[in-house]
Formats: sequence, structure tokens, C-alpha cells
Amino acid sequence: QVQLVESGGGLVQAGGSLRLSCAASGRTLSSVTMDWFRQAPGKEREFVAVISWSGATTYYLDSVKGRFTISRDNSKNTMYLQMNSLKPEDTAVYYCAAAKTAALTRDYYDMEYWGKGTLVTVSS
Repeated sequence: QVQLVESGGGLVQAGGSLRLSCAASGRTLSSVTMDWFRQAPGKEREFVAVISWSGATTYYLDSVKGRFTISRDNSKNTMYLQMNSLKPEDTAVYYCAAAKTAALTRDYYDMEYWGKGTLVTVSS
């Protein structure tokens, strides 16, 4: 059974940084695309960032470009999201997800596995 476990969330002041991790167990995910999504209170879950299986290709939500960096270490079966210059509007539960295939996708419905999420709260 595949499990994705996020960690690294917490409370931070605006302008601060956090690094989220997503550790996978149960099978290696080195051959599939992986994504970060987030869901703010009262809003729908939205795409944040995606990384190809090799780590060579990444895409970001426009509002986080230049502030967030997605990466992965396939030897550790782990994905990361470095978040800098955080803003109050980044407050949300952040979820990692593994896609069904290696095709690069930002679509919620293309994800096969999901973590339970980690809460990021940015105070003003």
C-alpha cells in the first residue's frame, strides 16, 4: 500500500520560509510525475507545482513563481517544496500527490496517490 506523508508545515510570519517534505513508502515513485496542491479555507484545492519523474521539468502556479521551488530525491523516494517570501495568502493545507503516469500533469484527476496534508499558516 502506497503512503505519502507530508511534513514541515507550521506557523511562520510573512516573508519567512518553510520547507515541506513528502515521503513515499510502499513503492518507488521515481517513474511518475509528482505535484503539490493546496487548499485554503473555504476554497477549492488548487495546483501549486509539478515536477517530472527525473526532476528536469517543473511548472508552478503563477502566484508562487520565483518564491517556491519544487524538487525531488528519487534515491530517498521524497519530494520537497521550498517556500520563500511567504505571504498570508499562501495559508492553506498543502498536499503532495503522485500521478498515475510519467506524463506531466497539473490535473487533480490525474493523481493516483495523495498525502493527508500539512498545514501552513502565514501571519501578517
